Amino acid sequence: MDTSQLLINFLLFMLMPIWGIAGLADWFCHRATKIEHTSGVKETLMHSVMGIQIAIPMALCLLYTVNVLILIICFLTWILHEVVAHADVRYAAPKREISIWEMHAHNYLGTLPMYMLITIIIINWPQFINLISLNWQGNMALVPVETPHGGNGYLLSYLAFMSVVCVFPYIEENIRCIRVAIKERNQ
Repeated sequence: MDTSQLLINFLLFMLMPIWGIAGLADWFCHRATKIEHTSGVKETLMHSVMGIQIAIPMALCLLYTVNVLILIICFLTWILHEVVAHADVRYAAPKREISIWEMHAHNYLGTLPMYMLITIIIINWPQFINLISLNWQGNMALVPVETPHGGNGYLLSYLAFMSVVCVFPYIEENIRCIRVAIKERNQ
């Protein structure tokens, strides 16, 4: 097995699942601090936006050959994720307690996307050189991968895993916050 495949497996079977587990830990912290009664809808929507911001490049890298276009999208979404993460903590900190456990979850949620991006760059070094040298011609199309990363069942398994540890919990958090906001508005 070559180094690129080892790095792809590290990304698929270590970094991406740990990111999901960190998201679940963060959700438990939000529940414990009763986010629906403190920072509410605005903060939970920021959490959803951040999840989507990282899910987009992850999906693109799983489904398409990484080229300059994919790298540009990865960089832009990572930068936007960092901006929203900063806004999230700035908004939430005066409104509710952010426990040491939540800070640890945030450490993972903030650094893992960067590590994933760095790993993608290393695996696709020639495309990164094309990006920074502005050699973009012929590198700006979505080209489906020939062989699925992680094997035929990986994508479906990962989507199921992420649905359980992130998507469903954060949908629940959004609904919980919206219900409380509606109830408070009607009082």
